[in-house]
Amino acid sequence: MSDALLAGLVLILALTLFAWDKVRHDLVAVTALGACLILGLVTPDQALQGFSDPAVVVVAAVLIIGRAIELTGVASAATERLAALRAPFPLQLSILLLAGAVLSAFMNNIAALAITMPAVASICRANKLPPGAGLMPLAFATILGGMTTLIGTPANLILSSIRREEVGEPFGFFAMTPVGATVAGVGLLYLCLIGWRLTPKRQGDEVAGGGRNVFELIPPKADPEAETEPSPEELFAQIKEAGAHVLAVVRRHRRLKLDKVDRLTSTDRILVVTALDPWEFARKVGCELTVERSQAADAVTSRVAVAHGSPLIGRPYDTIPAETDRELRVVAAGPRAAGADGPLGAMEIRAGDQIVVHGPAERLDAYLRYGRLLELNRKAATTVAPRRAMLAVGIYLAAVVAAVGFGLPTALTFAGAAAGLAALRFLPSKEIYSSIDWPAIVLLAAMIPVGQSFQTSGAAGIVADWLGTGLGGASLFVACVAIASATILLSLFLNNVATAVIMGPVAIGLANQLGVPTDAMLLAVLIGASSDFLTPIGHQNNLLVMAPGGYKFRDYAKVGALLSILVVTTSAAFISMVYS
Repeated sequence: MSDALLAGLVLILALTLFAWDKVRHDLVAVTALGACLILGLVTPDQALQGFSDPAVVVVAAVLIIGRAIELTGVASAATERLAALRAPFPLQLSILLLAGAVLSAFMNNIAALAITMPAVASICRANKLPPGAGLMPLAFATILGGMTTLIGTPANLILSSIRREEVGEPFGFFAMTPVGATVAGVGLLYLCLIGWRLTPKRQGDEVAGGGRNVFELIPPKADPEAETEPSPEELFAQIKEAGAHVLAVVRRHRRLKLDKVDRLTSTDRILVVTALDPWEFARKVGCELTVERSQAADAVTSRVAVAHGSPLIGRPYDTIPAETDRELRVVAAGPRAAGADGPLGAMEIRAGDQIVVHGPAERLDAYLRYGRLLELNRKAATTVAPRRAMLAVGIYLAAVVAAVGFGLPTALTFAGAAAGLAALRFLPSKEIYSSIDWPAIVLLAAMIPVGQSFQTSGAAGIVADWLGTGLGGASLFVACVAIASATILLSLFLNNVATAVIMGPVAIGLANQLGVPTDAMLLAVLIGASSDFLTPIGHQNNLLVMAPGGYKFRDYAKVGALLSILVVTTSAAFISMVYS
């Protein structure tokens, strides 16, 4: 069996597992790398080269830098000021979409969304619109911004590494900015004028009482003067009549089915789900919440969403009160908690979870940034230490200037900036490593050698020959449309890193087949890999706004289909104009 066929089979297996989405993506990547090593497609030295690749170093460094700047609050404060400008809603939204795109060009896309999302939700409510009117356009805007710089998204760095292997030099920091900025500009114009009007105007889970809340009730205390205690069935019927559904009874850290409960004790907890306010509902049915109200004068109850990259992911819900000396308390969880085992406090926090938190507003505001929690129903106050914030931004800009102006390796300058910010304690010591998305790092490092084996085995050349034969003597414009469209279709099922790893070598082979510049085809792939507008699973930002915006799966294609067409045609026209 030829190496090309073996490489193709390994890649098809990896693609299948990626699309299945039942196995961790980093595990799939490591498995594919192991298969390439066993089959002799890569040597042991080559298998480890991905972990020292500059792209991997830059991604880790940018995550640390972005988190440090996020924690200073300077970006949030700037976004709040933009949101406070008096203007019609379309103009307010346009300003914030532009801010989100600019932020995502220089920091992690998720961080850019986390910073701007509360402001967009706020202006929607101020204009008597549901947050869904602005959240999907914001998610798309932060994706568009990632096209404009080398560090905008990991896929850009992967394609830069592929270019280095092919022509001896990686992409420059702003090499993709002309085409990326043009495409982002057209996309933002569409979102500001048309896109937001196509979003469904249904209410999402944006308020503490507006979504479905899962919480625990303490059974009523026994009345010593009553001849008989109310049975569990009678209490459950009362709860149902009041507008809630009883899920289970929690006893000794286990959930019991209702038909297994013949009596209730003072240590039992009744798990219910309802769209009603937890405090009001408990009073209505004569029970108590497991959480007491805070006595702080500025106490608030707020619904938050857990963003990807939060240091709380993987830890129990009880982490929040434990880390805040019980000043902040978890009142309720989102609908996912209905199917979990055990009490709410022991449930593991996951990205996308929605949690109702109660406590002093000042403590909550500080904890939101630390935990990367997106507040959905209240505009948090942001405090900034101007000198410290400017120092952090200055260190970041110095890294960019050193890479762009003096030609120093991007990995070196950004690693130095990350080390400097860590040394100056811009991040808590425990956050330096937790700010890095380690599964993404492993995915990157493992897929780089897999992609190289796809190219060196000749498999990428065979696929490129097929595409070249199908395109015949097509113009550069048509070739760019074809390769960008194929990349977008592949990105519907894969993350953009895997998509770039596969399509990068194919783009190089197609460029050789058609006799067009290599950069032209690589830039077309770069744009396509960052155009995840058709499904909520195409990009983490799309998924993160789904519940708060009240979106359904088909809503993304409704807004994103025309945007995808605009992105492809604009990028193809620009690339063909520059490289023809």
